[in-house]
Amino acid sequence: MAAEHRFSTPDVAGTEPEGPQPDHPCDEKLPPFKLFTSGLQHVAAMYAGVVAPPMIVGPAVGLSVKETAFLMGASLFTAGIATLLQTLGFWRIGARLPFVNGVSFAGVTPMVAIGKDRGHDGIAVIFGAIIVAGLLGFVLAPYFGKLVRFFPPVVTGTVITLIGVSLLPVAFNWSQGGNATADDYGSTTNIGIAAATLLIVLTLRKVLRGFLQQIAILLGLVIGTLISIPAGITDFGALGDADLVGFPTPFHFGAPQFEVAAIVSMCIVMLVCMTESTADMLALGKIVGRPADARTIEGGLRADTLGSAISPLFNGFMCSAFAQNIGLVAMTKVRSRFVVAAGGVILLVLGLVPVAASVIALVPLPVLGGAGIVLFGSVAASGIQTLATAALEKGENALIVAAAVGVGLIPIAAPDFYHAFPDDLLVVLDSGISTGCVVAIVLNLAFNHIGRTAQGVEGSDDPPPQELAEPHPAPAAAH
Repeated sequence: MAAEHRFSTPDVAGTEPEGPQPDHPCDEKLPPFKLFTSGLQHVAAMYAGVVAPPMIVGPAVGLSVKETAFLMGASLFTAGIATLLQTLGFWRIGARLPFVNGVSFAGVTPMVAIGKDRGHDGIAVIFGAIIVAGLLGFVLAPYFGKLVRFFPPVVTGTVITLIGVSLLPVAFNWSQGGNATADDYGSTTNIGIAAATLLIVLTLRKVLRGFLQQIAILLGLVIGTLISIPAGITDFGALGDADLVGFPTPFHFGAPQFEVAAIVSMCIVMLVCMTESTADMLALGKIVGRPADARTIEGGLRADTLGSAISPLFNGFMCSAFAQNIGLVAMTKVRSRFVVAAGGVILLVLGLVPVAASVIALVPLPVLGGAGIVLFGSVAASGIQTLATAALEKGENALIVAAAVGVGLIPIAAPDFYHAFPDDLLVVLDSGISTGCVVAIVLNLAFNHIGRTAQGVEGSDDPPPQELAEPHPAPAAAH
C-alpha cells in the first residue's frame, strides 16, 4: 500500500510527529526567476509601509532631507534582516512561514513624542528605547502565548484603530505642505495636488487587478510626483547629494541613549507589536496549511524582537509583521517562505543603494498626504474590522472601547491637555496609542478577568483556554 502523503501539524506543545514527512508548500524552492519576481511583488506590497515611518519621524525630530533619506534606506536594510530572520531562521528563532517583517506603524507616534525637535539626540534616545524593548520582548517571547488572553479583539482592535486615527493628522499636515511657517502652507495648489493623488490612488485600486492593484499606492505616488513637477514643489536636492552605493553605518546618529520614560513608552509599543504579530501568525498558518503552534509563535516573536533589537545598530526602527502581505499570500497561493526570503534580500540591496531611497524623497509632501489618507485610513479601518469581532454587545466591551478611544484621542483633539504634567510623563501621555492601549488593557482586566471563575463570566469576550489557539482576523494593513 502506498504511503499516505500528508502535511505534518505540530501539536500544541510544539512537538513534531515521528517519522519522515514530505516537504510542505512553505518549504518549496521555486525556480530563480519566479522566486525573484514573486519576492519583488512582496516588496512592492509593503514598500510604502516601510519608508513611511522614517518619512514621518525624520522631519519631526529635526533631521534634514538627506538624513531622512538615509533613515529610509536604513529602514529598508533592517526590514530585510528581520524578514530573513523570520523566514529562514536559526535555532528557535523565526516562524519559518512566508512572513514579511518591516517597520511598525505602532511606534511612530511615541517616537515622534520622544524625539520631537531634538535632532540626533532624539534619534539616539529612540534607538536606546527600541533596543531595550526588543531585548525585553525576546525574553518574554516564550511566555507571550500565555498572555494573549489579555489581548482579545476588544483591546487589539482599539489599539489598531488608534494607530490609524493618530496618523491621519500627519497626512493632513502633509497635504497642506508640511511646514506651517511656509508661505504656501495650505495653499490651493498643495491641497489640490493631495486631492488629485488621493483620487488617482482610489481610481487605480478600482481599475487595476492583480500585481498592479497591489502597488496602486506606489503608482499613485509616482503619478502624483510627475504632476507636481510643473507646479514647482518637487525638490531634487536630495537626489543630487546621494551616493550610488553606501552602507547604513552603525550608530550613524550617535550612541544610543537610555531614558526611562522613552523605554516605558516603547515597551508598550513592543507588547502591541507582539500581539499583532501573534494574530498574524495564527492567520497565516491557517492560510498556508501549517497551523501556528506554540513553538511557531515563540520563534516568530523571537525573530520580531531580535530584529527590533538589532535594527538600531543599523539606524532602523522597531520591526513587526506586515499583515498586507498575508493577503498577498492568500491571493497568489504562493506559500513558499523562500519567496519572502528573496524579498528580504531585495530589501537589503535597496538599503545599500542610497540613491534609491533618495528617489523616494523626491515625492512632495502634498503627494504623500494624499496617499497617506488612504494608507493611514486603512489602518484605522482594519482596527474597526477587528472590533467587529470583539462581541461589543456582551458585558462592558463597548464601554472599554469607548473609554480607551476617548482617552487615546486626547493628544489629537487637545494637544495641550497634559501641558502641566512632568516632561517624563508626557512621552507616554502625548501618545494616544500608548495611553489608549493601557486603558483598554486595564479595563479589559477589570471587566472581563477580575473575579472570573474558571468557566468564565457572562459577557466576556475572552474564549475559554482551549480556544485560545484560534486566530483572530489579522488586520488588513496595520503597518
